[in-house]
Amino acid sequence: MKDVTLVLNDGTQFHGKSFGDDKPVAGEVVFNTAMMGYPESLTDPSYAGQLMTLTFPLVGNYGVPPFRKREDGLPTFMESEKIHASAIIVSDYSEQFSHWNAVESLGDWLKREHVTGITGIDTRQLTKVLREHGVMMGKIIFDDDPSDVPEADYEGINFVEKVSCKEVIRYHEGAGKKVVLVDCGVKANIIRCLVDRGVEVIRVPWNYDYTHEEFDGLFLANGPGDPDLCGEAVEIVRKQMSMSRKPICGICMGNQLLAKAGGATIYKLKYGHRSHNQPVRMAGSNQCFITSQNHGYAVKASTLGKDWEELFVNMNDGSNEGIRHKENPWFSAQFHPEACSGPTDTLFMFDKFIDAIK
Repeated sequence: MKDVTLVLNDGTQFHGKSFGDDKPVAGEVVFNTAMMGYPESLTDPSYAGQLMTLTFPLVGNYGVPPFRKREDGLPTFMESEKIHASAIIVSDYSEQFSHWNAVESLGDWLKREHVTGITGIDTRQLTKVLREHGVMMGKIIFDDDPSDVPEADYEGINFVEKVSCKEVIRYHEGAGKKVVLVDCGVKANIIRCLVDRGVEVIRVPWNYDYTHEEFDGLFLANGPGDPDLCGEAVEIVRKQMSMSRKPICGICMGNQLLAKAGGATIYKLKYGHRSHNQPVRMAGSNQCFITSQNHGYAVKASTLGKDWEELFVNMNDGSNEGIRHKENPWFSAQFHPEACSGPTDTLFMFDKFIDAIK
């Protein structure tokens, strides 16, 4: 293991060891407080361009599952076909692993996919720094070659365009009801949840104009980065809403795009929500859910138009966690109802959407 240093853009340094690919890298340093799920998180396109810090100290002890595909072409265990995070930062990496479904170590997987991994970092202190200052850019440099320092590449970059599909992909063709899914960086389990509920899914690029297509419902998927850089997608959603009352459902980035199409504005959270334990209350009730989340931006609820209202509210900081139209079947969630390795208390969001298109 080579000596490495994580350098934040405020000058703070953390020293550790490399256990992944020996490649210097830069990006936005964020933290995730989930206790498990690193295969799912690493392959989540929403982490594109980010250095992912895991606060749970022991990482790697259950290895990595095989990459397999279902008959419909969707990954069985992963959320996409590759690792999207630029790096993973942990406190204590376990080289030895034990799990019935593991085929390789986390370190071997990172090396095979040319992704940087560092261990021996005081992730508690790093998280305190990020909570106090907010997420910031950082670099991982190798001490034996300090001259090879990459430049950060995150602010102002449309990562949705980078991770979205480039052409239309169909799943479960001929199943009956058709759902157009706008791929802003969709996780495989969103598609699995739709397909397993008996609908045909038409996956389209983030800026694809689907308004003249034949379909029964519109689904706006999750994705990385700043939703304000996705103006094309917002305009198409707005166009669709002006033409039809067809049901619309959004998740994560989809919540923000739907809100923007309805006239609301977006702001960046200080350090984001990335965990399996975010408490969310359904507006107008005392019903609370524990949710999985992965986002750095939020809808400014006070800017919602008069025809819209909040559907969910975060109980930790009061931020918006979902919206709905007062008359039309258009609704969304900022959290991930379907998150693998996280709670599934809110899977009813998919059932509600399917019921709306039938």
